[in-house]
Amino acid sequence: MTNKISRRDVLTGAAALGLQAAALDWGAGASAVTNHIHHSKTFLDILRPPDHARVFTDGGEHELTQSEGAWRWEDVDLRATPSKDGLAIALAAPKSHVQRVRLRWSGVLPTDLRVMGDHWERSYGDLEWRGISPERVLPWYCATHGGDVTHAYGVRTQPGAFCFWQIDSSGVTLWLDVRSGGVGVALGERTLEVCHVVSREGKPAESPHQALKEFCVRMCPAPRLPSEPIYGYNDWYSMYGNATQKTALAAAHQIVDLSPTGANRPFVVIDGGWQPDGGCEGDVWDHGKAAYPDMPGLAAKIQEIGGRPGIWVRPLSTSAATKEVFRLKHNPAVYDPTVPGTLEKVAADIARLRQWGYGLIKHDFSTFDILGRWGFAMGAQLTDDAWTFAEGPRRTNAEIISALYRTIRTAAGDGLLLGCNTVGHLSAGLFEMSRIGDDTSGQKWERTRRMGVNTLAFRAAQHDTFHAIDPDAVGLTRDVPWALNHQWLDLLARSGAAVFVSLPDETVTPEQAKALKAAFALAATLQPIGEPLDWMTTTCPEQWRFESGHANYQWSEPGGAWPFTV
Repeated sequence: MTNKISRRDVLTGAAALGLQAAALDWGAGASAVTNHIHHSKTFLDILRPPDHARVFTDGGEHELTQSEGAWRWEDVDLRATPSKDGLAIALAAPKSHVQRVRLRWSGVLPTDLRVMGDHWERSYGDLEWRGISPERVLPWYCATHGGDVTHAYGVRTQPGAFCFWQIDSSGVTLWLDVRSGGVGVALGERTLEVCHVVSREGKPAESPHQALKEFCVRMCPAPRLPSEPIYGYNDWYSMYGNATQKTALAAAHQIVDLSPTGANRPFVVIDGGWQPDGGCEGDVWDHGKAAYPDMPGLAAKIQEIGGRPGIWVRPLSTSAATKEVFRLKHNPAVYDPTVPGTLEKVAADIARLRQWGYGLIKHDFSTFDILGRWGFAMGAQLTDDAWTFAEGPRRTNAEIISALYRTIRTAAGDGLLLGCNTVGHLSAGLFEMSRIGDDTSGQKWERTRRMGVNTLAFRAAQHDTFHAIDPDAVGLTRDVPWALNHQWLDLLARSGAAVFVSLPDETVTPEQAKALKAAFALAATLQPIGEPLDWMTTTCPEQWRFESGHANYQWSEPGGAWPFTV
């Protein structure tokens, strides 16, 4: 259990899996869609005042008229100010309640462009390159590929609005959702810094992945990153909320035995199921559920074993004792983040977890809790109409969510934050890590294939540019074929992303132990992010390039992919 594992061992193990090296480049996967349009004809300059602007208020929609460097309708004043690195969008509306703004840059684009977008929060196995679909909602940023170049358009991280793009053959559209809850924001006398538009014209010699990574750097000039690669154990996909303090300590011994002996120790993350039923109230949490009688003691014992304690929390969850005044009217099961006292409670809870000794805090559910929808159901609408926060429509949804994130950041101090069901574009620069996709599984391989591989491929460019990415865990159980999980483990370890595994209560097999030791040896050291090579022609890339070489994976079960909901 203590033999040293080299990078050569990992590569040898990969070969044994049938991960055949392939002499590939990014163009091999894109050859079917490549054309010969010169890149200057596929890029549209948007770092200039838009050609059209329209405002949507609680009273209706109105075309804005350009005048003296601004777009106006009655009291609405929209400014688009060019700078050397972008276009600053600002909005003033002392009387009108503004819901959305639509900006349009006109220009002729080829009809055979390939287009890729992002997601509002986590992805759900549905990111892809595809042809122009004019009505397609492209949250935060988008990229186009035509000829031999990849261009990108987006907004800088931490904007004051939820922003999405549309692409068609006649131009580029940017929508700015500035609502508060489900109604227009009442800005009063203040001016809202809505967003900072950025773009990047691609270069012929670069791959689409390289182009997108460079653009992510442009969107997020100041990421907050962990000092070391993140790897270790998460109990969810082997226990699904039924873990105990005893099983956590057993897993800690197991994961430490499988990890390298260097200074970068593995995390042992206690996921959902530890907290008292119905949440926690009051100034002091003495313990978790009965199965977790001593949470500070558990953290201390994990450290004694040689691991680093981590913990999951749902920061806005209420309990039966929560007073009505604190509850979000749109979703009474959670705290309204605008009620005085709510953010103070969140801060106290996060600080308490740090005081207990948990150095990584995975906070979950906040986007769903506030907006009432999962990312896959948001579309252009984002949330239901007509609801409001307790404070009234004074701030945008983006501003309210960002205030929650800043509260959590401050309370966590020097602890690591892993956002799950959080908005990456609002959290970049505040959280060290982001769970970038929906749940993988320890029960159904199809869920891991669909959610894990897709999000890693299409959000790899965000790794170490927005935050460290967590594509989610390897659910190492008997319900999932080891041959498939072994490939997923290998991809994670070689890709440079965070590597978490959920181990069964019983002992892993010798073959699995060998593979885990090899994977953790790689995961504990800094690796450049892997690059999907065939991602322009599939949602589940099989061909990858790493620092150590190329690999081919085979993700489907013998019967093929499952067509139903997972």
